[in-house]
Amino acid sequence: MVDGTLGAGGHTASILERFAASRVLGTDQDPDMQGIAKERLAPFGDRVAFGHSRFSELGEMLRDDASFPAPFDGLPVAMLFDVGVASPHLDLPERGFSFQADGPLDMRMDLRREVTAAGIINQWPEGELADLFYQEGGERRSRAIAKRICEARRRAPIVRTATLADLVASAIGGGGKIHPATRVFQALRRAVNDEGPELEAALDAGLDFLGEGGVLAVISFHSGEDRVVKQWMTKQVKAGEFEAITKKPIQATYEETKGNPRARSAKLRAAVRIRSNGGGV
Repeated sequence: MVDGTLGAGGHTASILERFAASRVLGTDQDPDMQGIAKERLAPFGDRVAFGHSRFSELGEMLRDDASFPAPFDGLPVAMLFDVGVASPHLDLPERGFSFQADGPLDMRMDLRREVTAAGIINQWPEGELADLFYQEGGERRSRAIAKRICEARRRAPIVRTATLADLVASAIGGGGKIHPATRVFQALRRAVNDEGPELEAALDAGLDFLGEGGVLAVISFHSGEDRVVKQWMTKQVKAGEFEAITKKPIQATYEETKGNPRARSAKLRAAVRIRSNGGGV
């Protein structure tokens, strides 16, 4: 199996525990996560191998990387992608993903990327910022926020998460069920990490590499991401490439969300490959 978003290794650990004969290739675009995952997954020995790749690099890695042991040759029987931000990212202020604690305005999941959230905030024209907040974050007051940001950056560069969060709140006010900066931070994270094209690449990897009977499972946390997954799977079902396993997305139970509040917006969609093209060749 392939876990395309290894993170701290939670999903891979569950797979290895539940399916005794399983082996997992776990890969992630953030190499810092591998240290956590390797420690957690050490009891499983050579049943797990580790890779470093973005979704868009996964195909090349599966085709060409000779470092994986023999059990990982051939077609995977399942591929899993969790396209939400990893909890450790949110919990580490120095990564700049969250406005809950002050940190550098970074937001890169893969530190090889050159573009940071600070770069976007300080360099993009006002109109492009407004479009980003609206299109990628669903923020209806995007123009007021972009205007306030551009006024502030003329005085001094905006380089801290707390500074940006305060600017957004001052532009549109507080109140409501979520923090006023939530949608802006979401939009920035998606832009920094090129999340739209990367998600498409993950789905296409399922099309390219899963053999007949292979399962593609995708967990999303954003309505726009879930819509992309739904439309892609619907297209592949109509083309006769996949058969839907989930007619509607599976969501976390009340008991799950009590233990993990971040799961409340998670949606799982899955489909099974009913025709193989030979594994990405």
